[in-house]
Amino acid sequence: MTTREAVLNFCLTLPDTYQDAPFHDENWQLVRCRKNKRAFAWTYVKDGKLCVNVKVSPEWRDFWRQTYAAVLPGYHQNKKHWNTIILDGTIPTEDIKRMLAESYDLVCLAKK
Repeated sequence: MTTREAVLNFCLTLPDTYQDAPFHDENWQLVRCRKNKRAFAWTYVKDGKLCVNVKVSPEWRDFWRQTYAAVLPGYHQNKKHWNTIILDGTIPTEDIKRMLAESYDLVCLAKK
């Protein structure tokens, strides 16, 4: 998974989601949950690299960061709860989908 379109298309297959560009900047494309309007995938280009920020449980945060050099602490977000995935082709698609789905679960299915 190396394109914004692929990330957005996958995220939009998850129940009750929608795409949003809240900053009036086409560089930032988010996917949100309809029920609480919270974003679980933030796509953007930074330093010429396509990235997506995902929420992560603390138990998995360091695992992903240690497993892949292209997973970093969340850019512009709480580093304890968010990771940035650089979509450079070094991470298998199935692992990216797993991280996106976990972010969806944490943001959209969380009881509050």
